[in-house]
Amino acid sequence: MTYLLPRTWKVIFVLIGLTIFCFSEEPEKISVCQLKADPANFNHKLVQVTSFVSHGFEDFSLQEPSSDATFDIWLEYGGKNVSGTVYCCGGSGERTRRKQMEVENISIPLVEDENFRTLDRLLQVPGAYAIAHATVVGRFFSGQEMSYPGGKRWGGYGHMGCCSLLVIQQVLGVDAHDRDDLDYESFVDQPDLEKLKCSSYRYLTPIRPYHDILRAQENAESEQGEWAFEDPQRVALAGLANLLKVDEKSISGMKESQKAQGNVVYEWARDTKKYMVVVSRPYWLSFYSHKQGKVAWVLTAAYELCG
Repeated sequence: MTYLLPRTWKVIFVLIGLTIFCFSEEPEKISVCQLKADPANFNHKLVQVTSFVSHGFEDFSLQEPSSDATFDIWLEYGGKNVSGTVYCCGGSGERTRRKQMEVENISIPLVEDENFRTLDRLLQVPGAYAIAHATVVGRFFSGQEMSYPGGKRWGGYGHMGCCSLLVIQQVLGVDAHDRDDLDYESFVDQPDLEKLKCSSYRYLTPIRPYHDILRAQENAESEQGEWAFEDPQRVALAGLANLLKVDEKSISGMKESQKAQGNVVYEWARDTKKYMVVVSRPYWLSFYSHKQGKVAWVLTAAYELCG
């Protein structure tokens, strides 16, 4: 006996078949550092990575503080969803596209499940640079190897062609933002020159001082540095004294000028110069804690103003 399926069921089975086909390829589990070290080897491959995801103006990228893999791998969503990242040259801020994402003649779908919606919600913070920790599967595009005065790097995608590209196809897991003592922003405060009535400033710390921050957490976990878990102003004072190569006692009158969750900004003036010091408890640092998740206050940036 022959059974004829209703047209609706035929459509459903076709869609199920297409879904199975799209996700039948097994992703290769690798680290961000591996992608950064050998982009060409993973070009067009489906990969699975667990790392930090940073999103904001001119930024949607993978971050890996332990290996300093920063702004090397740009991100975008597959399917018809768009991250809404505004950047030069190509980011318009739109959240949807008419057709499924296609890069280098490869069509990339997206699993729009609760994991995806959770990651997108944590990243889409108006006016902020957000950071999340997630495991994603995506199609990788190395871009082109380009030569610069400082050496060679791979790029062609993202802001100013900065990076290789990973198009997210599925979000496998997202860590929760459930602590009220951590800073969940990926952007470090910078001086507001108009407010401070200054014409310029210069960094006293590296722009991305990940290694210094990791070392500060290790020092805090030793018996000599436990005060760093409780005293942000002392961290700011000690950090500035070290940068200026002066005795801590010579820095008096440091004032708190700004405070937010897991983040404090201090200012100090000496003669004609002013200084701005930022200390925080970065969310990402909690993944490197060896003391029951305790995160120290660490120096994230310091500036000399009015130079």
